[in-house]
Amino acid sequence: MPILRMSEIRSMSSEDRARRLIELKMELMKLNATIKAGGTVENYSRVREIKRTIARILTVQREEELKLRKAVSK
Repeated sequence: MPILRMSEIRSMSSEDRARRLIELKMELMKLNATIKAGGTVENYSRVREIKRTIARILTVQREEELKLRKAVSK
């Protein structure tokens, strides 16, 4: 799964972002389980990339939530 850029994440629908977030969290759990079990992972930097992508998605979700709150309060 390729790493997503902020522009790509912002252009996604909220359902697509939620689905991608679940997929990334599952992949991260699998990688962490493999590492904890003493297995080898072919690309350790993938864990870091996944964490950053999860953070990007959560950031965009939060930005949209704040926009909605601001629009409602006006």
